[in-house]
Amino acid sequence: MESRGSVPAHPVPYEGVWRFTAPAVDVSVPQARHAVRDLIARQGVPVQDDILQGLLLIVSELATNAVKHAALLSPELAVEVAIGADWIRVSVEDNHPYRPTALETDHAQTGGRGLLLVKEVTAEAGGTCDVEHTATGGKIIWAVLPLQSL
Repeated sequence: MESRGSVPAHPVPYEGVWRFTAPAVDVSVPQARHAVRDLIARQGVPVQDDILQGLLLIVSELATNAVKHAALLSPELAVEVAIGADWIRVSVEDNHPYRPTALETDHAQTGGRGLLLVKEVTAEAGGTCDVEHTATGGKIIWAVLPLQSL
């Protein structure tokens, strides 16, 4: 992967950064997933199918977390997709100050493992993920995956 500050000798046509916002409501989760999928297809990004499926799962999990856990203080969420020559980064931002951690939960529970799943999918693909605070006191949860499996 190239660092954010480097410029490839010959930029590829699918590189760029796209951002969209949505209300922090349930219907925004599949809309975010479909918007990311459609963007990748429209840009002609050469991403392997298993990486794409993992990426879409990550978008769904992160958007779901924003809707379920941040909507009270953050009625809107933002999804950003940044694509480089050989990587793709997705992030979901909200204005809630709580910084979540990936916790393993009792397998009898029906939820609570979203960030753990994001970390596992990201690691399996050879990528990285993290949570950062924003200048306005909210947070951005992001994941970077290679376009091709390692």
